[in-house]
Amino acid sequence: MVESNENPQTPENAGAEQTDQPVSGSQPISAEQASVSKDATNMATLCHLLAIFTGFLGPLIIWLIKKDDAPFVDRNGKEALNFQLTVLIAMLVSGLLSFVCIGLLLMLVVWILDLIFCIVAAVKTSRGEEYRYPLTIRFIK
Repeated sequence: MVESNENPQTPENAGAEQTDQPVSGSQPISAEQASVSKDATNMATLCHLLAIFTGFLGPLIIWLIKKDDAPFVDRNGKEALNFQLTVLIAMLVSGLLSFVCIGLLLMLVVWILDLIFCIVAAVKTSRGEEYRYPLTIRFIK
């Protein structure tokens, strides 16, 4: 007879199937994230996504309309607006530097970083998380 060591009732592996760890891919939700409404997360996400296509105008319009209704939209609208104003300044400087042949490369780098950071911000805010853009001048506080 062959004995099997795969008996699920042995003391060594009796509690092996149950863990106190959260399910893979899920993170604990803070009280602030739970209190953010779906409308607020959608508007905040829209602030970041519109910035890709409209520059600072999309976030400015949404922020002006919704800033008094939801603090989450207020914070994310300011953040998106500040970042887009910083991108605008970087693009203007790159345009001036195009006369010395480095500006076109800088414009491409700024555009790619803008695209990447806006997508990351949209994903984070769609989960109800706060996102702070790096390399941003805080014009609106």
